[in-house]
This record gives sequence, structure tokens and C-alpha cells, in this order.
Amino acid sequence: MAEIKPMALIESMRKKVCMHSDVYFRTNKQTGKTFTGKLCYPSDKEPSAAQIAAKARFAKVVAAVRTILNDPTEKAKLQAEFKSQTKIGSLFGYAMHKLNSQYDQNGDKI
Repeated sequence: MAEIKPMALIESMRKKVCMHSDVYFRTNKQTGKTFTGKLCYPSDKEPSAAQIAAKARFAKVVAAVRTILNDPTEKAKLQAEFKSQTKIGSLFGYAMHKLNSQYDQNGDKI
């Protein structure tokens, strides 16, 4: 498989080119490589109650992570833990991993 070097315009793109497009662009911040993907068969069904609950739970965890990362003392503690591990590549991802286990299925803190 050949390695493709995209033109400068595509390197800076993120998400969709326009609202009618189904091709997504994403640049990996660590490696600088640009990836594309296509949403081939989007679901046209209404989301189930379990999917809505999972989405709400995820939103609560993300909000908790953002509050921790905005607090300088909590962020410093989290960065020290993050630097001592090698499994997760970003501080936000590490915080998500850590806080995800602290919330139950309903999105309430344990």
C-alpha cells in the first residue's frame, strides 16, 4: 500500500467538508497524519433508551473531566499520574479513563 501525502488544504481539514458530505477528515495531533473516513450506512432509527442514557452518562463524565482540567491543582495531580503511565496517549483520555469508572449506568457519581 502506498503512502499518500495530502495537499496542504486537506492537511488542515477537520470533520466534514460540507453538511452534505459523508467523508470525514481527521488529523492525528501526535503523529501529524491525516485520515479520512466515510459514514457508509448511517442509522435512520430513533435512538433507544439505553443509547440515550449512555450519551447522557458520557456527557456527565466529559463535564467532570473538563472541570478537573480547568482546576490547576487537580490538573497538576492528574498530570503527575498521567506521566507515570504509558498506556493512554493524552491527558484528556487518561482523565476520561480514570473518571469513567466513578460513574454508574445512570450517570450518577458512585
